[in-house]
Amino acid sequence: MNLLQLNQGTKQYGMKILFDNARFAINENEHVGVIGPNGAGKTTLFKILVGQEFLDSGELVTSQKLKIGYLEQESKEPLDKSAEEFLAETSITPVWELKQLGLDLGLTEQHFQVPFHELSGGYRMRMKLLSLIGKEPNLMLLDEPTNFLDLESIMALEKFLQSYKGAFLLISHDREFLKRTTDHTLEVESGEITKFPGHIDDYFEQKAQMRTILEAQAANQEAKRKTIQDFVDRFGAKATKARQAQSRMKQLEKMEKIEIKDLPVRARIKIPPPIHTGKESLSLIDADLGYETKKVISNFTLRLETGAHLGVVGFNGAGKSTLLKSLAGRIPLLSGERKLGYQVSLSYYAQHVAEDLDPNDTVFQSLERVAHKDISQQDILGIAGSLLFSGDSVQKKVRVLSGGEKSRVALGQILLRRSPLLLMDEPTNHLDFDTVNAMTEALRAYPGTVIVVSHDRSFISRIATKILEIRDGRAEIYPGTYED
Repeated sequence: MNLLQLNQGTKQYGMKILFDNARFAINENEHVGVIGPNGAGKTTLFKILVGQEFLDSGELVTSQKLKIGYLEQESKEPLDKSAEEFLAETSITPVWELKQLGLDLGLTEQHFQVPFHELSGGYRMRMKLLSLIGKEPNLMLLDEPTNFLDLESIMALEKFLQSYKGAFLLISHDREFLKRTTDHTLEVESGEITKFPGHIDDYFEQKAQMRTILEAQAANQEAKRKTIQDFVDRFGAKATKARQAQSRMKQLEKMEKIEIKDLPVRARIKIPPPIHTGKESLSLIDADLGYETKKVISNFTLRLETGAHLGVVGFNGAGKSTLLKSLAGRIPLLSGERKLGYQVSLSYYAQHVAEDLDPNDTVFQSLERVAHKDISQQDILGIAGSLLFSGDSVQKKVRVLSGGEKSRVALGQILLRRSPLLLMDEPTNHLDFDTVNAMTEALRAYPGTVIVVSHDRSFISRIATKILEIRDGRAEIYPGTYED
């Protein structure tokens, strides 16, 4: 049974058409992954489905039974209330049931009692998810729910979604997560919305097969058109063949041309090389990390040679972000010593760094403002283009960009500084598949030192040559890859 159906839906912002005469249906109990490039209209589609925005034309038909729950990327929470009070006010399900489910998501009784503003981004996301479940919807809209979650919580969320009896639409860039939780894929791309049976790997396989078939059909049709045209060209003027030539001309006119759309432009990131430095990029010696009221990591010594790629993993709240802030010099060490290597400067990409962009800057101005003095305007445009800002889009104001587009601008700022040391805290949040893949390849090849915190299993596996795990106030280095 249909829960909702979009018919001939069109939505446009200025000159940009997000979708045109789009149609699709969502049925009961379907688990649907929603994919597409940043800025293609995925979040806008969700807002249309819940009535926060409206179609320019077309209609949205919904079942009388439909009850939608929406987990937004960015939403306001009552920061002065405890999480338990928040759940009690927003949920139909008894709070004790939600608490039980919260245990599977790594929450403790203490998390339910503290004010919302004291919770980390990951724990806030989990509370908002519990609130959504507590509303007992039969269709959930989940916009990047894995952002800010640690690996253990993602696996718990996977398990919950796999057994979820209702339907959901899930926007995510995490290929492994989509593969494990969905049975259909909804593609929002190039003005069209297309629904495919199967999870993300099935989708890529079907897309490749469809294109191969279409290319073969187009080649056959072109050969047929050429044969007919050759006949007309040769015999069109001959009286004995005129009738046949006219018949062939009509056949040619009636023949529908098979159109093969150009593949969408994909991100291709080339990071400017870092300035030359010595053999060691960074060291911490006998360091205690944390805050005046709370020590997070004790007695930690770290020496990183130039070119090392370190992946940082651990539970939410274990101290991953605190470690990066300490390494970046954003918060002072409680004790011990921090040293940067000879001529080493660093760039720090924080979880919410996109919020620090000047909304009145254009994309180009944002990038130019921080670029290394040796970087030319052409190089800036090159990085902008590699992050899918080309042509007039480099003149777009930051305030009109989507969350993913803002994250790409912030990434561009980091890459243009030519820093020998990159510190990156969850850089894949809000990015689409292709941008994540492009950044992965660029960071793998980067000759500078990279320290990255990420919950994305594939991303960490492909970049890191060493793993640092933070657990129970201790930090331990493992040589080798994430799988090792």
